[in-house]
Amino acid sequence: MGYYWTATPALPEDVAAALGLEVEFDDQAQAEAWLTSAYADLAEAGVHDVSLYEAGRLVYGPMSLDA
Repeated sequence: MGYYWTATPALPEDVAAALGLEVEFDDQAQAEAWLTSAYADLAEAGVHDVSLYEAGRLVYGPMSLDA
């Protein structure tokens, strides 16, 4: 199991999938690069915070997306 993001508030499954929140990354750098590119779309979808996990272990977060 790799690195993955969770969003607050939780989004409907289809929206989360369309935004890429259901993707797992091989390493933390890839996960962080994805967040950099997806940040605006997540915020527009109503996400306020994200947390990064690795195999069920919280790496960091929640981290605010609010400006």
